[in-house]
Amino acid sequence: MVHQKCHAGCTGEVRSQQHLGSGPRFGMIFSVNNSPNIILTDVEARVLGCLIEKEITTPEYYPLSLNALLHACNQKSNRDPMMNLDEDAVRRALRTLGEQFLVRSAGGDSRVPKYEHRLADTFNFTRPETAILCELLLRGPQTPGELRSRAERMHPFEDLGLVQTTLKHLMEREQPLVTLLPRQPGTKEARYAHLLSGNVSGNVEAPGTHPIQGTKEGTKEQPSVNNSVETDRISRLETEVAGLQNEIADLKRQFADFRKQFE
Repeated sequence: MVHQKCHAGCTGEVRSQQHLGSGPRFGMIFSVNNSPNIILTDVEARVLGCLIEKEITTPEYYPLSLNALLHACNQKSNRDPMMNLDEDAVRRALRTLGEQFLVRSAGGDSRVPKYEHRLADTFNFTRPETAILCELLLRGPQTPGELRSRAERMHPFEDLGLVQTTLKHLMEREQPLVTLLPRQPGTKEARYAHLLSGNVSGNVEAPGTHPIQGTKEGTKEQPSVNNSVETDRISRLETEVAGLQNEIADLKRQFADFRKQFE
């Protein structure tokens, strides 16, 4: 379950700011009763989706450093479209998400700045709702069947009826977060899309036809990677490698500080 992280005594205004390392400055106090009018770019949606995903699937490496978050955004499994972002693009997305009270710098003893999402501060989601919204952020419009199989790593859905009930709840919120797209010619099922990036047109491209997006060079077509045990394993390994790299970097800094005491 996504834990509530809003501090006691929230008043709906920014009361202080925290600055860790060279990361963006984020407001720290926000009322859960004043949900912002959120419009995310594709990169911001990817960053937010990755933070939600990694908190659930690899909690031992959460919150995420900038490097781990970059790897999560660019990983080839469980992503559509595939992106090729650089650190500056992720930093800009973190800054904007922080201004919308969706992300903040995480405290702790680590010298490497780390980041966590604030979804529980802004929306009172259930675990099924969190899993479904996360998949829509990471992979775009999908059918209930696709959502059931792909979200299983975050929350198991016993049948399609539970997926459809969860989608219905997200659609019937005071500010709807999900919409049903018109069925495309030649398709059997209609798809659902999130509304955190604004209204979605009915002619959204099918998964797997999007080009790579980001700030690095190269915009060639890439096929989507089907969700499977193998792709989930690769996703976990990528996160673990990024976490180990951060731990090694932190140990190197500590050793360098230790050596200075004898110089």
